[in-house]
Amino acid sequence: MSEAPRNPAKLSTARRSPAQQALARLGLLRDIDLALHLPLRYEDETRITAIRSAREGEVAQIEGVVVHSEVQLHPRRQLVVVLDDGSGRCELRFFSFYPSQQKTMAVGERLRARGELRGGFWGRQMVHPAFRKAQGPLPAALTPVYPASAQLPQAYLRRAVATALARVPLPDTVPEALLPPLPQFQVKNEGKRLWGLREALLFLHHPTPDVALATLQDHSHPAWQRLKAEELLAQQLSQATARAQRARQHAPVLALPRAGEGLHAALLARLPFALTAAQQRVGAEIAADLAQAQPMHRLLQGDVGAGKTVVAALAACQAMDAGWQCVLMAPTEILARQHFAKLVQWLAPLLEARGQAVAWLAGGQRKKERAAMLAQIAGGQAALVVGTHAVIQEQVQLARLGLVVIDEQHRFGVAQRLALRQKPGAAAGAEPHLLMMTATPIPRTLAMSYYADLDVSTIDELPPGRTPVVTRLIADSRRDEVIARLREQVAGGRQAYWVCPLIEESEALDLRNATATHTELAGELPGVRVGLLHSRMPAPEKQAVMQAFQAGELALLVCTTVIEVGVDVPNASLMVVEHAERFGLSQLHQLRGRVGRGAAASACVLLYGTGEGGRLGPGARERLRAMVQSQDGFEIARRDLQIRGPGEFLGARQSGDAMLRFADLATDGALLQWARETAPRMLAEYPELARAHIARWLGGKSEYLKA
Repeated sequence: MSEAPRNPAKLSTARRSPAQQALARLGLLRDIDLALHLPLRYEDETRITAIRSAREGEVAQIEGVVVHSEVQLHPRRQLVVVLDDGSGRCELRFFSFYPSQQKTMAVGERLRARGELRGGFWGRQMVHPAFRKAQGPLPAALTPVYPASAQLPQAYLRRAVATALARVPLPDTVPEALLPPLPQFQVKNEGKRLWGLREALLFLHHPTPDVALATLQDHSHPAWQRLKAEELLAQQLSQATARAQRARQHAPVLALPRAGEGLHAALLARLPFALTAAQQRVGAEIAADLAQAQPMHRLLQGDVGAGKTVVAALAACQAMDAGWQCVLMAPTEILARQHFAKLVQWLAPLLEARGQAVAWLAGGQRKKERAAMLAQIAGGQAALVVGTHAVIQEQVQLARLGLVVIDEQHRFGVAQRLALRQKPGAAAGAEPHLLMMTATPIPRTLAMSYYADLDVSTIDELPPGRTPVVTRLIADSRRDEVIARLREQVAGGRQAYWVCPLIEESEALDLRNATATHTELAGELPGVRVGLLHSRMPAPEKQAVMQAFQAGELALLVCTTVIEVGVDVPNASLMVVEHAERFGLSQLHQLRGRVGRGAAASACVLLYGTGEGGRLGPGARERLRAMVQSQDGFEIARRDLQIRGPGEFLGARQSGDAMLRFADLATDGALLQWARETAPRMLAEYPELARAHIARWLGGKSEYLKA
């Protein structure tokens, strides 16, 4: 009997075996983590099929005696074993094998083999089937196949899960009175009682062979429904707790000055445009929040070009008018510099009159410049600080932090967002107000789930004068036509972008691709100044190229996705996205938003290549079709969620957010609604059970859901 795996959470890193380290890498640190690590699929080892009755093309388990075993060398080295069960014979072929396996499959041994049965000239055969000696009774339940890794054999993982299931206490934390009033929750488990969490997990790890496999695959089985309901409830409980905690916290009261006074009124007066009705409505919502003694947690969403920056600037003015500092953090230096340039243009003259300034912080700053900025920030002369993640570094000491604005917040890690919110500088025991902005609109079901503890403001109209962008889908084989169109645009005094795809696996490949395209287009357009911009350039070079493009000195900018957000060049009227099939939908929409910012008719050309079969993959085809069919960011976001799912949509890989593993927002709307309604009631009526439920499902991740 092999030793059961010990709980990896209780072992030091040095004492963990490779398999235990692999468990830790998968996040399987607690018994409950292992219990919730559900199978990808199941194998039916509960029955033996006679070789004569097995159907070709189907997976079957057969049992028989080895009557022949030899290593053949032609056409390649392979082990060929013949199994006879009395009803017929089946050949087992192995192209890689060990001497110990040959010994197990020696002539005269009785084996069980499981695999896909194939027919052929030489009769029935299985290639690389799973096999073992035919000993002991057949299992009574389906055999689980778990998500694993190369260092984590299925046998070890099955033992680890079984041990954890036997050890972990799984009392129900959801009172029966609160269960969803849906038919699937009234189903009895083998006629005994309603499905509890323990019964659901035991069943899903080892389902009985009579279960309809379709109900396990589409997660409609009552056991799956129980898990999904519990997961959604844990998420909503965590966020309701965060909201309640926030209501008890203190924040500086940033009241608006009297009408016509202060920076807020002065900025409105000097803006060269009028705010839209949507900007005014959203601005009023934010102003009301800032005037409260509880910290604001508001998500400001609006389509590309909807005018979020000016709303954020007005909120910053309100903070500064009340005598507090404001920080604006953006994910890329290009976007941060765009914000800085706009805010300096709008606010620098107004702040100078008060002896204050707008400070700039970024990673590549010279030591002397950075030291000067840090001194201004610590002394309070810098009323507004703009920058990249450099603003959250330890050396940055804020005198009186009242408001934090995070742009494109989903592109920051959770730890980075929390670090900025927890920056010292606010009054003792107080937390700064938080305004998060995104140009990727959040579909309603996603907002209900992942942003349940946030207030959401939406700018749902574009400023007048934005030109509709015509989107064209063109195959790479017609590249020459696109270059001819580009030549016309440049000759007419317009500017254009040519975006090369980002290859995640290799920055070097990425750079070579952009550099080769730059050389090609410069050759095709003699006499035209063509710029190159990519992520590996030093910050001063990037800045110089962008300034030259904005000043009209460059007619064409060949770039990677560093220009995805924040770049504003009204004279640019053509966007070409090369290998558009490699981009995400929201990314394509963001890129398209870089043109159509002036009065000239604008176009976005999605240049696509095809795969080996000469066709686009289904996901790429869906994305490109959505781009051609709609310019509405909310519709694009809805389609993007449909195609990619919530984890990808929210940038789970960058953020480490606790994404839903079992529930599906597209199909589990009724369960999500139940969880939203039940969470406050459970916190009020069953607080101990609510705390236990959050701890079980989220562990230490509940803090991340607040970021």
